[in-house]
Amino acid sequence: MPTINMFSSADKVKGQGVGSAYIEQVNLVKNNLKEYDVNINKLKKADITHYHTIDLKYYLGIPFAKFSGKTVGYVHFIPETIKGSLKLPKIAEKVFFKYMIDFYKKMDYLVTVNPNFIAKLEEHGIAREKIIYIPNFVSKERFYEFEQEKKDAVKAEYKISKDKFVVLSAGQVQTRKGVMDFVNIAKRRPDIQFVWAGGFSFGNITAGYKELKAVVDNPPDNVLFTGIVGREKMNDLFNMCDVYFMPSYNELFPMAILEAMNTNTPILLRDIDVYKNILFDYYAKGDSDDEFIEIIDRLKEDCEFNDFYVEKSKEGAYYYSEENVTKLWKKFYDMTMNSLRGEN
Repeated sequence: MPTINMFSSADKVKGQGVGSAYIEQVNLVKNNLKEYDVNINKLKKADITHYHTIDLKYYLGIPFAKFSGKTVGYVHFIPETIKGSLKLPKIAEKVFFKYMIDFYKKMDYLVTVNPNFIAKLEEHGIAREKIIYIPNFVSKERFYEFEQEKKDAVKAEYKISKDKFVVLSAGQVQTRKGVMDFVNIAKRRPDIQFVWAGGFSFGNITAGYKELKAVVDNPPDNVLFTGIVGREKMNDLFNMCDVYFMPSYNELFPMAILEAMNTNTPILLRDIDVYKNILFDYYAKGDSDDEFIEIIDRLKEDCEFNDFYVEKSKEGAYYYSEENVTKLWKKFYDMTMNSLRGEN
């Protein structure tokens, strides 16, 4: 039986989407591709070694992995997407970015979760033919819509009235995520409850940490910062909200959007290029605080408008279903095995 070794440390840092994507992908392969023997973080020979993160210890083991089989790198981020997330000294940033690209270049194949990354990786000198696009997905068993009574119970747990309209965002507290926009919009709609699920996963090296920490420590009355939330509790929060709103200026392939779609929650996002080829028309979009407020108000007051975007979320959840994404992973792993055997 062909073997796949998965290597990752993504689950060691709480509150980041890379960890969620890793868990979902491993479960998908283990549950659906029974023709492969899957090992997690084990140093042993394998036909395919799949790196989910770019740890130095994995980098040092690449020659050993290539000796016995093919290597696969999972591309969740590139230098351009890291710049707005972490505040690093210039020399450290330069070294880290060079290391990242060198790690990717050593792989036999790269799997990117966002098609927009393909051209960027080519600009970094990586051959197009070794890059494959396979999107993230979310399990319906883990993320699904609750009955109304259970939704009300979750609101009560967070001391929110069951009649209160709730706008949720989830992610690390970072400048690029649009946290300040989120808070400014909340100030203009004091009758609506705004909830940000997430915290400072990387502490004080987070870009904009000082300004963001001041807001998190002293938010407006209608804004709740929950801190880092375990993934097992996120389905509760998606079910508690009426709108999932992500005002980010720069994104990869946010797992939280797919998770919210699975709960049939309307999605509101900033109109940025990264979403156009992955989310199509499954979401409402805006580009300023005024536009976001107008859409939030309409989702709150206009039932027909709200129902339209509920249906759009259902369409998005189906498109990124486990069944569809499983077919892509099977095709890719089979192709990788064929290349290992010298077959076309």
